[in-house]
Amino acid sequence: MPATTTDAELVAQAAGGSEFAFRELYRQYVRPVYWIAFGLLKDTGDAEDITQETFVVAWRKLPTLVLQGESLLPWLATICRFQSANRIRARRRDRDHRTDLVEETLPDTVSVEDQVIGEDLADRIAAEVAQLSDLDREIFRLCAVEGHGYQAAAEALEVGHGVVRNRLSRIRTRLRSNLTESEV
Repeated sequence: MPATTTDAELVAQAAGGSEFAFRELYRQYVRPVYWIAFGLLKDTGDAEDITQETFVVAWRKLPTLVLQGESLLPWLATICRFQSANRIRARRRDRDHRTDLVEETLPDTVSVEDQVIGEDLADRIAAEVAQLSDLDREIFRLCAVEGHGYQAAAEALEVGHGVVRNRLSRIRTRLRSNLTESEV
């Protein structure tokens, strides 16, 4: 797809069933959505889950979306905020069965600009990923970049579900550790 393809064009194509167009949107916005979720939840595992849930909801709702503006990100940020609120409610329900304080923990607005990672960090992540084994790079590409679930990635790579889950967890831990060390 040419670099000049707009979000509106990709949304229209994805709404018509184009998985390729949706993957392009995912690649463009997975990082900002993750950082929005992480900013709200303060937990990497929950942020990863909410990022995936945000894109699942987006895929289902794309056929009825009327894009306002040039970017899909504000709409995705809204979905992410609602998914995060649901996760906070579930945490509270599981912990102490109280749900009345949820809205106090979420900001009224999300500053997308404050949540988006910089190009420098993206380059450092790419450099770290390049050092992974072939299998780990494929697992990272399928799950973290393209948004496949563990089972779909396992089937594509002809390995077990647990292999994908465990290796992806180790990859994420390694990336967090190496990127944090390089910042110090």
